[in-house]
Order: sequence, then structure tokens, then C-alpha cells
Amino acid sequence: MKVKNISPRHKRKIRIRKKINGLETKPRLAIYKSNKNIYVQAIDDLNQKTIATSSSLSKELKSENLSLETAKKVGEVMGDKLKDLGISEAVFDRGGYIYHGRVKAVAEAIREKGINF
Repeated sequence: MKVKNISPRHKRKIRIRKKINGLETKPRLAIYKSNKNIYVQAIDDLNQKTIATSSSLSKELKSENLSLETAKKVGEVMGDKLKDLGISEAVFDRGGYIYHGRVKAVAEAIREKGINF
């Protein structure tokens, strides 16, 4: 059955997900952003497990408004969690969003923590 009203972002997301896959040693970093929050997950697609998560809803970031600085802090927290798990490489899944603004800030903050993708 074909769905008729798929958003352009969702089409891009599906096209991206065909090409990338996360493993336990090299997880997929999936990003989702809403108007109020941003979320990042490290996912092992082989075992269908979420390894680590970070979002702007965490206790230390919840009181802040969503901005580039908040997105950068979310990326730093995620980078720290991945380092603690001994993960040094990942695959970046931008979720159909343009690599610009908050998505770019998260990715650069994770890279600054030493995670390569």
C-alpha cells in the first residue's frame, strides 16, 4: 500500500536510512528536532537497541530555551556518554534535516569530543 501524503523530510529520511546502518561498535547517531527540543540517540540497528541518548529535556538543560548553544550542549553530553562507553566511531543520521544550524551544532560538538563520523 502506498502512502500518498509523505512530507519531503520523511522522503529524505527514508532515502538516507537505506544507505546507513549502525552497529554496536559503530552506532548510528539519529537526530530528531522539534520546535522546542532536540534529541540524539546512539542506535545499534543490528540488535535493535538504543545505546545512549541525550536531549534538551535533560535536567541540566531543561530550563534553557532551544538555541544553537543548547544544541551544542546536547552534543557535548552525547559525546561524553559515547566516550564513557568506549565508542570512538559512529554513523551520523541527520534524519532528513538539512545539515545546518542546530543539527550542525550537535554534530560538531560530538566531533569535538573525539567521536569520528
